[in-house]
Amino acid sequence: MKLLIQNMVSLRCKMLVKAELDKMGLAYHSIELGEVVLQQTITAQQKTDLTKTLHTSGLEIMDDKNTMLIEKIKNLIVEMVHYADELPDTKYSVFLSEKLHKDYHYLSELFSKNKGITIEHFIILHKIERAKELIMYDEFNLSEIAFKLHYSSVSHLSHQFKKITGLTPSFFKSIQKKTRINLEDL
Repeated sequence: MKLLIQNMVSLRCKMLVKAELDKMGLAYHSIELGEVVLQQTITAQQKTDLTKTLHTSGLEIMDDKNTMLIEKIKNLIVEMVHYADELPDTKYSVFLSEKLHKDYHYLSELFSKNKGITIEHFIILHKIERAKELIMYDEFNLSEIAFKLHYSSVSHLSHQFKKITGLTPSFFKSIQKKTRINLEDL
């Protein structure tokens, strides 16, 4: 049985879901960002209990197909930008269409209508958060970060960074208190 869980966008969320499933004695095949594959069908009472428990942590089991599809889009983007070693070589639109087996135009309209921003803007927000993270770790210079995040140039990265944060990447690096947005809040 497959369950899709809204707002499960970090490793911390995965650990929380795993702990709750273990507490309830529910066996699972896998736990990925936004998705749990259980080994057996659960009862209505177990689903209710799990729903209540997850809700206290800001997570929700989803039943609506459009909501599930939007959550899959979000989770693919989060996984791609924050957790993959390299971003895909194809355009993001092609990547999402192939992964979800849906027309990108359909995905884009559904996402925009329900989230109030475009998929492209959502990707940019996550790429900037990833850039902030990489800048804070101080392992890569701006050229390497731009390359890693598939920006055409440092200038392009800097322009988007300033547009989103109001700061240049170099000024961001220089400030003492570096604030990041939780992935769950994007």
